[in-house]
Amino acid sequence: MIGWESKLETLIVGAYEVKALLPMEECINTMRDTMIALAKGEVLLPQRQALRQPDKKGILGMMPAYLGGSQPVLGIKVVTVFPGNHDTKFDSHQGAIQLFETEHGQLLTIIDAGSVTAIRTAAVSAVATDLLARKDVRILAILGSGTQAEMHLEAIPIVRSSIREVRIWSRNHDHARALAKKAGSRFDIEAVESAQEATRGAGIICTTTASTTPILKGEWISDGAHVNAVGASIPPFRELDSSAIAKSTLFVDRRQSTIEEADDFRVPKGEGLVSDAHIRGEIGEILVGAVKGRTRDDEITIFKSVGLAIEDLAAAQHIYRKALSEKAGTRIDFVAERRRD
Repeated sequence: MIGWESKLETLIVGAYEVKALLPMEECINTMRDTMIALAKGEVLLPQRQALRQPDKKGILGMMPAYLGGSQPVLGIKVVTVFPGNHDTKFDSHQGAIQLFETEHGQLLTIIDAGSVTAIRTAAVSAVATDLLARKDVRILAILGSGTQAEMHLEAIPIVRSSIREVRIWSRNHDHARALAKKAGSRFDIEAVESAQEATRGAGIICTTTASTTPILKGEWISDGAHVNAVGASIPPFRELDSSAIAKSTLFVDRRQSTIEEADDFRVPKGEGLVSDAHIRGEIGEILVGAVKGRTRDDEITIFKSVGLAIEDLAAAQHIYRKALSEKAGTRIDFVAERRRD
């Protein structure tokens, strides 16, 4: 006879706890290790699947992965993306990350996906910025005013303490002003009227919008600048015009994902301006010494981020370990332990 008794526990971690358990600097270090693991082939990473509602209002994204190492894990992030949520109480990204151990397949933890996505995305940009941006950068431009804009404003100065001036642009100028006010007096910070004004002379530019048409033109990017393009991960979203990609040296989080999913790259490729060979390398490949990063002070570099499930798994694993040590989160009998009589 096979009976069931509830003994196995799953740890539930909500958004507010994520922010405490995953400080930005710790996440940057975790993402650096994760990009190295990707470059070394220690992960399995199927392409994400996206289900669009018939009315096109929202998307359900499903991102599975396997992360190897001394304590390998399996997992999946299931998240909705509703760009129209900016003026509501709801975040644009909502969902959960499920993390499983690989010996018996036990569900270890369920963690809020929106907060993890916000932190880890900016953390990966910080890793790329540390590798690619000039060391003497003084001006940071942020295009967008939502969650990712705020997270990048936190993350980028961690790896570039030389920053003295920040310019924020948003299609909604009130939102840009609100973010500038929230950021306080750490920098000379200003909400500006146009994206061109924000990017003029900027050494680092972060595009963090849900735009479906380009908001950054290549002609606005100064020689020697570095761009983190993070807002457009799947079609039809696009933030960079074709000339921005064509005139720059392009780095990505993952080649296959960029080639198959990122319209920032797919559109200029379709126009014949670039080929797959235009991608110099992945961030992890720079970290392991397989490719070179910036080679000249006047070189324009772009990091095209599409977001990877292994980033979510690595962040979730970090949160899970820390939550256990600090006795954080909520433990529930989510599954039952099988007993043989």
